[in-house]
Amino acid sequence: MFERCAVLDWAASGAMALTGLPDGSPVMSPAPVLAMLSAVTERLARATRETGRAVRTDPADLITGRAALAGFTRRGQISAGGSSFLLRCADGWCAVTVSRPDDLAAIPAILGVLGMEGAGADAEAHSALAAAALARPAQDVAAAGQLLGVPAAALPTDASGATAWPPWRATRIALPSADARLTGAVVADLSSMWAGPLCARILGLAGADVIKVESADRPDGARSGNQEFFDWLHAGHRSLVVDFQTREGRTALAALLATADVVIESSRPRALAALGLAPEMLSHRDGQVWLSITGYGLAAPERAAFGDDAAVGGGLVGWTNGGAAAVPVFCADAIADPLTGVCGALAVASSMAAGGGEHIDLPMRDAAAAFAAAPAPDHGPHTMLPDGRVICPRHSRTQAVLPPRRPASPAGPVRCAAEPGADTGAVLAWLAGRGGTC
Repeated sequence: MFERCAVLDWAASGAMALTGLPDGSPVMSPAPVLAMLSAVTERLARATRETGRAVRTDPADLITGRAALAGFTRRGQISAGGSSFLLRCADGWCAVTVSRPDDLAAIPAILGVLGMEGAGADAEAHSALAAAALARPAQDVAAAGQLLGVPAAALPTDASGATAWPPWRATRIALPSADARLTGAVVADLSSMWAGPLCARILGLAGADVIKVESADRPDGARSGNQEFFDWLHAGHRSLVVDFQTREGRTALAALLATADVVIESSRPRALAALGLAPEMLSHRDGQVWLSITGYGLAAPERAAFGDDAAVGGGLVGWTNGGAAAVPVFCADAIADPLTGVCGALAVASSMAAGGGEHIDLPMRDAAAAFAAAPAPDHGPHTMLPDGRVICPRHSRTQAVLPPRRPASPAGPVRCAAEPGADTGAVLAWLAGRGGTC
């Protein structure tokens, strides 16, 4: 069997096709991320086999599946999804994400923090922010965005922000249990969007019973995105919708958290604390595992992040050819999300294999930084041929740059996607039967 080449695998995965300027060639960096992800998914297969069913995931499906379903293409310094922007700053680059109406509305205030006059129309606001960034350090632009609750991150200019493996930190919250297993485990998934639900999907494939929890007045924002992708993430999961503002809703959520073997959440700590349900406020059964996915970790709870800007914050970008004139471009599609989801599943499975009883703090930025530090390919400089193929100099093999491919169809019912809260009554009855007060 021939020796694998990280760059040729990157070209075949669909990720390379998503990385680069829209009117230029796709770029070969950062190819090592795919090779490292392959190694991580192998570890995941071993960890899930120890406590449930072995889950073998296709790295290419994980990082390009959403783009294939949504029809995304590379857009260079605009993210594939269109909500994040790379801005040139006085000393480097900064990513800003304006995916929500409040983010766009905050741009005039960001300009004010930067000492610039506000702007009116959306297009004018974006142009004014880009102009203001040119005269400011990247860290200042990112800090101004974060001050207003807008996800923003400066691209590191050196290796000072590198993150060692693993990118998560675990602390003891309960005694380990010899009975901890993923097979038959109850997973309460309070997360949203991509990273947390992907983790839940993998745990479900390993044999866990996943219950997706949503607020009655604030459902998962991913429901307004590509429906096929949402179905792929949530197929086979049960759906619970509760009103967190009512006593009954809070009681039902507390009962589920007390019963669950695994809790996945991605909210700001103060949100759960306001409900009296933050992990440090609860007692935990032996073996319970709690996974907190945030942008920058529990030590920086107010810093917001989405997949594209978190990747930039971790230094995970592509670089166009051009020597000193090279510019950064977004890597694939919100790549910090799937990388974090896989890391979360590995962290939970590994914890369960050791008996559980841990709180896992997993920052998206750190997951991206860990992959950004993957060793560079050692096959020498690769060449992009005019016909869209990449040639590896070590073995003179070529590989066409392939488009993202659609992931395999989901297995199991998709009631969670089709009808929010479809299983609410049954889940509440089940909790009552286990001693919960609903």
